[in-house]
Amino acid sequence: MRKKLINGSKAGGRLKIIIAIIIFSAIILFHELGHFLLAKKNKIVVTEFSLGMGPRLLSTERNGTRYSLKLLPIGGSCAMLGEDTDEEDEPGTFNSAPVGGRIAVVAAGPVFNFIMAFVLSVIIVGMVGYEPSTVLSVKEGSAAEAAGLKEGDVITSYQGYHVDLGKDIYVYSYMNELKEGDTVRLTVKRDGEKKEISYQSDTNVRYLLGCNFKGDDTTAMTVESVMEGMPLDDAGVKEGDVITSINGVKIGNAQDYQDYIKENPLTGDPVELTYTRDGLEYHASITPKEYRTADSGFTYNIYCQKAKGLDVIRYGAVEVKYMIRTTVLSLKELCTGKLGVKDLSGPVGVVDAIGTTYEQSKSEGTVMLWMNMLNMAVLLSANLGVMNLLPFPALDGGRLVFLVVEAVRRKPINRQIEGMVHFAGLMLLMVLMVVVMYNDIVRIF
Repeated sequence: MRKKLINGSKAGGRLKIIIAIIIFSAIILFHELGHFLLAKKNKIVVTEFSLGMGPRLLSTERNGTRYSLKLLPIGGSCAMLGEDTDEEDEPGTFNSAPVGGRIAVVAAGPVFNFIMAFVLSVIIVGMVGYEPSTVLSVKEGSAAEAAGLKEGDVITSYQGYHVDLGKDIYVYSYMNELKEGDTVRLTVKRDGEKKEISYQSDTNVRYLLGCNFKGDDTTAMTVESVMEGMPLDDAGVKEGDVITSINGVKIGNAQDYQDYIKENPLTGDPVELTYTRDGLEYHASITPKEYRTADSGFTYNIYCQKAKGLDVIRYGAVEVKYMIRTTVLSLKELCTGKLGVKDLSGPVGVVDAIGTTYEQSKSEGTVMLWMNMLNMAVLLSANLGVMNLLPFPALDGGRLVFLVVEAVRRKPINRQIEGMVHFAGLMLLMVLMVVVMYNDIVRIF
């Protein structure tokens, strides 16, 4: 039996890696297909169209183009004749094509990523639905209630940020945390009319001990982790300690703890804690720490609602817009220093994220499993489209900058200078890729 379980686990691990590689490869292939089709349309010779990087595994040549499958499934290419040289007079070279045609060829990759994201989003919305930004509840006695916010209102703007879906509010709130005393500004739609609502956020006051517990209704209250600088950490409580009583009340399991906290909410007054470690009993007097957070006073929808007719196409486009905006907001956080290189993910991290989503989705049934896989593909495809449009050398966006300048001044920038700039950009990207891949491996293992 044990051998069967181990073999099953290995098979499951291999399957999720295979699925991740298929999704990742399909996205890259579709990106390169955009370049390929527009190159053919503009009579540019494509010398090689490949999926993957490194040595060729399979290869065939047809009509002057070599089609290759390479060893490492982490990229792809559409190599065009004279693309990185100063050849212009030779027919079929990249630089011999009109500047407008070359702009179309370079832009086609990201555009095809957005097209792929849209098609997949339409499928997802058609099968699962969309998430309307509807107010589900308004806290009784809150500032939101006093300002006139009502259950059923549809939020169209939050803090000046346009809202199409409930998760728009979630993403904006995650990246722009509401602070105590902040003014909440909403635009809502009610009975076909728009209403502006503004009020000062409420404040939630909680008292925390500063740890996470593991256990259930039948097992002991074991400390899973202790938060640095919090009361339990200051008192010397460590991971693995078992809480046995609070203020003399026996705590045998999670239910006992929840019942105690419900009847005796933590305040700023000290509590007497008893815990065991390695068979020895310890006592500590701990003063919970006050934790204040801003409260918007309402909850909003993050659940799917069925779409009908043309709404399927409309909300398919809205989903792509959401993915693109989320990527742009993340880039903004990266540029302002709120996110760092350690927060980036490369191919290894992407494969791991897809694998994790696969494992978490298996219990939801086959349909939801594949809808979540498609949703990952939408996110990655939109993300790749945006990232490739960045005006950085060696990326499609960097090449477009040179082409637009050429179109404006009616003559190209020195090809050798352009080539050196793109080569330098490529080297920087390779260094970044190595750093990101290292961070991915450290984070995973």
